[in-house]
Amino acid sequence: MKIDFVSDVSCPWCAIGLKSLEQAIERIGDAIQVDMHFQPFELNPQMPPEGQDVVEHLREKYGSTPEQLAANREAIRARGAAVGFTFNQRDRVYNTFDAHRLLHWAGLEGRSAELALKHALLRAYFTDGDDVSSHANLIRIAASAGLDGERARRILESNEYAEDVRRQEQKYLGSGIHSVPAVIINDRHLISGGQPVEVFENALRQIAAAG
Repeated sequence: MKIDFVSDVSCPWCAIGLKSLEQAIERIGDAIQVDMHFQPFELNPQMPPEGQDVVEHLREKYGSTPEQLAANREAIRARGAAVGFTFNQRDRVYNTFDAHRLLHWAGLEGRSAELALKHALLRAYFTDGDDVSSHANLIRIAASAGLDGERARRILESNEYAEDVRRQEQKYLGSGIHSVPAVIINDRHLISGGQPVEVFENALRQIAAAG
């Protein structure tokens, strides 16, 4: 079963959805062989290098009041805790394009490398509050995921994989994906949002049974 997980490093529901999907796959066990690929999506492609204050950003983008922001933060924190992901307070939102370039490279290195980097980036952004647009941070995060830090540095200092990432982003935007996470199974079944474990498990079993 091929799974394309379309997501952004700065998307909290993507972190929740990934953990839920992984737990669903674990529940199913050997009954389904999964080949998961991470595909790029930028929630804020125009975000400047210095980023933006998170409260200011959410107020401008969604018109959220402080009370709504607090309620949303708590809902996300609780959902994350339920699947074993820790959300801590963040001060800023950052551009994630270079993080996607490293994820593209990691995918070429192998699925385990890609998965390790994806987890490391989500943890860095949401748990540790790191600036994931910083090249120094990205190199450190890549190395912590078992990738070659020097190779990561060379990629970040160049435009390597930039066109590949943009091409993939346009592919999914062109196919109607405008919110993430979007979980596409066998190129034809779409599950949207950070669904509970049970929803992913039932969907995977049904799709597998239908052949």
